[in-house]
Amino acid sequence: MTPAVRRLLRQPSAVRFALLLLLLAGFGLLLLVAPRPDPAQLPRLADRLGDAAPVAAVVGGALLLVALVPRTFITLASGAIFGPLAGAAYALGAALLAAAVGFAVGRLLGREFVAERVRGRLARLDGWFTRQSVLGVITVRLLPIAGFGLVSYGYGTTGARVAPFLAGSVIASAPTAFGYAAVGAAVTSPDEVNWLAAAPAALGLVASAVLIHRWWRAERQGRAART
Repeated sequence: MTPAVRRLLRQPSAVRFALLLLLLAGFGLLLLVAPRPDPAQLPRLADRLGDAAPVAAVVGGALLLVALVPRTFITLASGAIFGPLAGAAYALGAALLAAAVGFAVGRLLGREFVAERVRGRLARLDGWFTRQSVLGVITVRLLPIAGFGLVSYGYGTTGARVAPFLAGSVIASAPTAFGYAAVGAAVTSPDEVNWLAAAPAALGLVASAVLIHRWWRAERQGRAART
């Protein structure tokens, strides 16, 4: 643990939580004023970066996701630069790294503040996040409630375990990663795209629907057993 982190941990929980809110607000403002890249220039980035392009794609994509840039844009850009399969793989790597960073920041800045103040139904909800399995994380990730980065920060403020969170985040991201990467590749090189590369997206959507159904049935059975 670095001295800066130790000093931060010594700050009152309310101060750290306020810092988290300011960080998110700053990212939101940056999204409004930052210039948008030209999609036609994206494929040339890989040529300029050379062998460092895959690492730059994963790290740069993760930083953008942490800064609350929508994952759809990251995946489309990755597909446009690297093609459907490699683009999907790098987009998933970026999603995993961004989920870990967002979770860690949320845990460091917001968990103590939230834990000190949750009562009643919020306490039960926090307990649900604490007990949550990979399937539960997948279900939350698939719900259109917030962007990828914001959900990562939010999970960090709960009692959720890091391993199921990271595994569920990657699994939930896989269907759209392959689909959007194929779309991004088609935009820049329509004659070179094998649309079978998007097949994992369809399979992933089917699997996601099955998982959500199983989770919902288990929840109903659990409520019935408690009554």
